Amino acid sequence: MAPTKFLLQEFPWHERYRLSDPERVLTPALALYPDVIASNIRCTLDLLAGRADRWRAHIKTAKLNYTLRMLIDRGVRNLKCATTLELLQACQTGATDVLVAFPLMGANAQRVREIRNQHPAVRISVLVENEAQVREWRGTKIGIFLDINPGMNRTGIEQNSRQYVVELAEAVIQSGLECRGLHYYDGQFGAVAEPERTKSANAGYDQLLGLVRDLESAGVHVPEVVTAGTPTMPCSIAYPGFEKANFLHRVSPGTVVYHDATSLTQFPKEYGYAPAALVMARVVSHPQRNIITCDAGHKAVSADAGVPTCVVVGHPELTPLSPSEEHLPFAVSEGPNSPQVGDILYLIPRHVCPTVNNFDAALILRNGQVESVEEVSARGHEGPLLDQTVVGSATVESIAGRIEK
Repeated sequence: MAPTKFLLQEFPWHERYRLSDPERVLTPALALYPDVIASNIRCTLDLLAGRADRWRAHIKTAKLNYTLRMLIDRGVRNLKCATTLELLQACQTGATDVLVAFPLMGANAQRVREIRNQHPAVRISVLVENEAQVREWRGTKIGIFLDINPGMNRTGIEQNSRQYVVELAEAVIQSGLECRGLHYYDGQFGAVAEPERTKSANAGYDQLLGLVRDLESAGVHVPEVVTAGTPTMPCSIAYPGFEKANFLHRVSPGTVVYHDATSLTQFPKEYGYAPAALVMARVVSHPQRNIITCDAGHKAVSADAGVPTCVVVGHPELTPLSPSEEHLPFAVSEGPNSPQVGDILYLIPRHVCPTVNNFDAALILRNGQVESVEEVSARGHEGPLLDQTVVGSATVESIAGRIEK
């Protein structure tokens, strides 16, 4: 499979994105558009035939309690996260079932146990791929998902290790823990074009169903199977084996709530998604005739997915060049509407998840006005210590103060 570079080449201007009085905005600034977020949530639920219970939304993208509440208010109460801070925010915001989809050991596992004790009404689960991780959860009411590696080779049990999967599931049960099911994130197919993406994803799902049959034959019931981030969500939804299965199948896309310059090219336009999170930036320099620079370097718009890092709404003549920490230069092709120093640019990130994580707060924009300023409440990580030990002149309590607001 040859990887494909998914990235918008341009995005036309839409008046819904314009802030009427940007003069008081300190740039770079994260701007969220609640009407577009709501539309993107609705588009996802439409693909799921209205079944909010089939969406275990990954909140690594949403990050804000503001956005989590929008999901929860629309019935999306089964979530997935990667950090203890995201878990805490989900529990505090009204989630009913949260899977921490990240390997946890030591103090991180202890913190999950603490959060579970603080929020006993929330059903919390974790991933395991070996018996050492199973032992971390003995004596708790934490649910267990077996993490299956579909070929992404990031975490999990190799998919062809079928006997080991059965043995580990039996070890979970023998330890007095609840085996919640299987977790299967086939993110490696995000760089594969259709129809090869669906073909490859379905081949993996065939093997996944084989694992389920092995487990059921060994007397291990599989209540739930979680698959698919944003790119393979349509593949998962359309896979016939999941529709006829005896388990609850859920998909776990996160990027869909905001969308970005990558995901918008991975879905058909008729799905109806639109960018809901932009970075507002100012042009600060014109160092050469064919180059301008804005103030949205990689500390604002993440560069983890490569260069170019973004697309400028309404400016196809601008091509983002390699950023530095605070500077983002653009190559400018000839055109009558090229931005001038001081002008505001609206940037669609190539990868929205870490871009949101770069900001402490977001502007909520509706009808050209700032409706509110909301904290990026699940930004970064908790820590660095479990107890309230003094760290220099600052306690862990003061460091974590923003969490309790």
